[in-house]
Amino acid sequence: MNTPTTNAKRIAVITGASSGMGKRFAETLKEYGSFDEVWVIARRLDRLQELKLDFPTRPLPFDLSDPVSYDRYAALLAKEKPDVALLINASGFGKFLATMDVPLDINLNMIDLNCKAILAMCQHTIPYMRSGAQIINISSVSAFQPVPYINVYGATKAFVLSYSRALNRELRSQGIRVIAVCPFWTKTEFFDRAISDHRDAVVKKYIAMYSPDQIVRRAWRDARRGRDISQFGFKARTQSLLAKLLPHGFVMDFWMKQQKLK
Repeated sequence: MNTPTTNAKRIAVITGASSGMGKRFAETLKEYGSFDEVWVIARRLDRLQELKLDFPTRPLPFDLSDPVSYDRYAALLAKEKPDVALLINASGFGKFLATMDVPLDINLNMIDLNCKAILAMCQHTIPYMRSGAQIINISSVSAFQPVPYINVYGATKAFVLSYSRALNRELRSQGIRVIAVCPFWTKTEFFDRAISDHRDAVVKKYIAMYSPDQIVRRAWRDARRGRDISQFGFKARTQSLLAKLLPHGFVMDFWMKQQKLK
């Protein structure tokens, strides 16, 4: 363990910080605490440089679907030896298509970014955390059930949910908390990549659509309360509960009928 020294720089690390929930977490960071520096990670350097945060900011243009980025991040940690008080893993993407209609390289890339990157970021960062530190991983309501036509994305988020909750228990003795944020439909740039313009829309009915601000405000509150799951919205919580109680075959049939899928 690379336990931070008493005079180590207190930092927050946020992936996916250039848009959506990652950006909103960065913009509202002072609601959680005070930091000497914030490391913001995303592919688009120009977007990172445009961020106006309450703390000194270090933009890191890493593509976390590429394992080379893990090595670059680990090397930076080893050089700086910071006290990482907060890690937010908000990078990720999905595709709304039948599994076989998505090219294999894109499905594999989804797994790399949504699963492997979160595991790598946590495993590299935890040695630089001390008691009181917090990890926030973005999962999804889709983590609670199999979702045909959003198959791989939902499966990756199920990994994030299970991994985060178990990791929270493993790190309890060290005083480090982990929470999985499980948003319902949220209006972000996620849909720009998820939806294929040249095909009929897979998702035809959204029973609720929330804003990143609503999800993030609830996540801050739940993180401060020491919870291991955060969900905003009555409809989101109800759907997750029903997915636990009802046979998944029935849940999938209902989803297919609701979205008029064959």
